[in-house]
Amino acid sequence: MSSNARRAPLRGQLSPVGILIGCVGCVIITASSVYTALKMGSLPWPTIFTSITALVLLRAAGRTSLNEANITQVIMSAGSMVAGGLAFTIPGVWILGAGDDVSMLEMLAVALAGTLLGLVCTALIRRHFVDESDLEYPIGRAAAETLLASRAGGQTGSMLFGSMAVAGAWCVARDVLGIIPALVAQVPVPGVATGLQLSPMRWAVGFLAGRRSIIWWTVGAVAGWFGIVWAGSALGFWDVATAQGIVSSLGMGLMMGSGAGVVIKDVTLPLLGRGRARVAVGKGSGEGLSQVPHEPKVPVAPSSELRTARSERPSSGTILTRDRGLLALMVAAAALALCFMLGFSPLVCLVVVALSFVTAVMSAQSVGQSGIDPMEIFGLIVLLFVAAFSASTRVQLFFVAGVIAVACGLAGDVMSDFKTGQIIGTDPHVMWAGQAIGALLGTFVAVGAMAALVGAYGTDAFGADALFVAAQANVVATMVSGIPSTAAFAVGLAVGAALYLAGIPSMMLGLGVYLPFYMSISTVAGAVVRWVWDRVRAARGADTAQAEEAGVVVASGVLGGESIVGVIIAFASVAAGLAGA
Repeated sequence: MSSNARRAPLRGQLSPVGILIGCVGCVIITASSVYTALKMGSLPWPTIFTSITALVLLRAAGRTSLNEANITQVIMSAGSMVAGGLAFTIPGVWILGAGDDVSMLEMLAVALAGTLLGLVCTALIRRHFVDESDLEYPIGRAAAETLLASRAGGQTGSMLFGSMAVAGAWCVARDVLGIIPALVAQVPVPGVATGLQLSPMRWAVGFLAGRRSIIWWTVGAVAGWFGIVWAGSALGFWDVATAQGIVSSLGMGLMMGSGAGVVIKDVTLPLLGRGRARVAVGKGSGEGLSQVPHEPKVPVAPSSELRTARSERPSSGTILTRDRGLLALMVAAAALALCFMLGFSPLVCLVVVALSFVTAVMSAQSVGQSGIDPMEIFGLIVLLFVAAFSASTRVQLFFVAGVIAVACGLAGDVMSDFKTGQIIGTDPHVMWAGQAIGALLGTFVAVGAMAALVGAYGTDAFGADALFVAAQANVVATMVSGIPSTAAFAVGLAVGAALYLAGIPSMMLGLGVYLPFYMSISTVAGAVVRWVWDRVRAARGADTAQAEEAGVVVASGVLGGESIVGVIIAFASVAAGLAGA
């Protein structure tokens, strides 16, 4: 292929206007994401919001390409997950009072190492997890629906933006006006957090997730919380606190075991079977970001629009002529940051780099199946592993968690974006370049925002009863002394790997065991809505494919509505926080 042919997608999809808009949006969204994650204890996916924003701003500039809007959105949103990885881990240092002197340079090293490792991992696994698997990636599909509906118009556009408006209004009524409670139907069960989240986003994820994944998620939630915690404590096998420690350890073990199973079954064995030629990234028919003709197995867009998008897919097969060297250089840079900027031993550096790939694979699997990226949990797992064999200080252990959380957060975001690009026909190599631009810019913005908040409010402002709750960092802080139940973790690790190798989604089982029961049951509620929707449409004689399309479009709009309002509320929070500083 000629160099001119390789540069054609770049010229058509990555423009100076798109880069400028994307970078400005990245600064705003990354900074607001830091504040949101610390203040509200959550981080709404900004993908839908950035998709619409990119479309509007590009059209105002006279640009109409959906692929260009997709790349612009990618640049805008990449930094938000870097922000989440930092905000969900590093404040634990201040909560424990273990390191008031954590410097901006050290936070930058954490963010930069995690960003580089996350980008390399996504380059290596994109083909398997996006092209060759049947993972849903509900967030990525929702973004694709938004972009396609902007061109489709008519009924599809009305359904998407109408459902988006309803969900947005619901979110305002709940989070701003306080008219709608966040949680209802709570039942007093010892040790079990029950209730139903009134969250359109949560229900939409359940609607979009596959039936099989939801079933195993439910099995894990019921077995963990009502089997181990409620029944086990009621029968006198252990007290509630011990049971909760067993559940959290077992859930982490199942997720870690699933990640190990993915690496063994879906990454290592295929690579060994295909030989060294398939390991090289970007060589024509090789792994990584190379484009292959596989299509998604579930229809997610109006058929005419999807056919148009497919016909526009580029046939380019390389990122750069020296991409293997580029990826190796990025890994080396991350390792150097770990060694010389954070003070880790060579062995710890090797372990963190290796496990960043394992956990990033786990993140890709989790986001693909559920739309959830428990990045701080992956960071916590590696933190505990490093603590078990090294003499790293407590502050350094939080740095480990931060690196892994950033890598996993970015991996989940990148893989969702790759699914969007696959559906609408965006060149994956250009998408990866856009992710690199946004993620690296977001690294500096996120660190600057964290440093500014610490400088303005002090380290005492972080904690359960403080100005910034930092809920996820609180979890990491309480677990930093060790796994509550080593035996349960070991059992989960072995069972998780064995189940995955047997074809059972142990990641979903682990999420059900680990996550609070009310979160799981609220997601299941969305799956129940999907079941009712399918039955009603079938009873009315509707075409199955059209019914499926309509349901996915409406769910995508609902998912996007809460995402958009969450980001807008974050903007308002940032403004209010700066005004009160």
